[in-house]
Amino acid sequence: MPLQPNHIIKFLNNETETKFRSELIDLLNKRIRFLCFEECERDRIVCTLTPLCSKRFLLKLRIKNHLKIEDLPQFCYSVHKGVIQRDFRNKRVVYKPNDAFVFIIDFLDIFFHGDYRKLNKFISFRNWEESMKIFDDRIQNRNENFKYLLTSNFFIFKFEQNIHIIFLNEEFVLCNANRERLTDLELLFGICKIFADQLFPEINLKLNPTDYVEISVKVPYNVLSKVKDNNSEEFKSKADNYFWNIFWEDLNTLTHYCEELNLQMDKNQNLEITLSISLLTNNYSDDGKRIPLRFRDLRIILNFINRIYTDYFVVWV
Repeated sequence: MPLQPNHIIKFLNNETETKFRSELIDLLNKRIRFLCFEECERDRIVCTLTPLCSKRFLLKLRIKNHLKIEDLPQFCYSVHKGVIQRDFRNKRVVYKPNDAFVFIIDFLDIFFHGDYRKLNKFISFRNWEESMKIFDDRIQNRNENFKYLLTSNFFIFKFEQNIHIIFLNEEFVLCNANRERLTDLELLFGICKIFADQLFPEINLKLNPTDYVEISVKVPYNVLSKVKDNNSEEFKSKADNYFWNIFWEDLNTLTHYCEELNLQMDKNQNLEITLSISLLTNNYSDDGKRIPLRFRDLRIILNFINRIYTDYFVVWV
């Protein structure tokens, strides 16, 4: 049997001789460099249409490790930026640029062209007041449809259903967050808040800084009282169908992603649903460790909250 990737991983994890590990990593690093700067960059058609690393993940490797623009394969990065820009403008792209990392100035150039140099200066110097003036002007006077939220360490942007995050301390941006892990409760709370402010403003949202984010939404008694008692009867309403056939499946799905899920009746006989969301799911990897929460997992939770709020809360308030 030839050498397999898992053999290499096992060797790196278990080998006690530092020199051997260093030599192996150096071989890997040289291969990556040759792949990027020689094989892929040399053939621009290949680099544009079928890059030699899937969805240019080796750019992500470099950016997340704080390499500078001059340390990246220049043509590859320019194509990468162009794919994000084309997708933002609803043009055809070779692949959907989910979980795409770029530098802050390039993110601003793509999404706020015309103001990007000023914004880059303001953000670099933490001049939040002037930054927000520009964002507010684009929303109010230029009919641009996006939401933003500034936290201590993140600048979060929501364009329709797409989330983009400026990591202020790391000085890079995650565009179209999807499969990336959520690694910070502050960011988790910020994502929940930007969705809540736009889609379900009357829910209760709380941050426990050490453990979890808590979201509570109510199903009014007026809705529950009209749901048929017998599931064998013909369903005549949307609520009948949902609460008999779909609601419990939704709750079962949420148990995979929420730290806790609680249902209780309040003093007015409204059903209160409380979800506690941590940075870990209740799904487990092969080695028995809990799998971290990803952005797309959080979207499942928020979609549920939005459904309950929109279909069964707002109509009665």
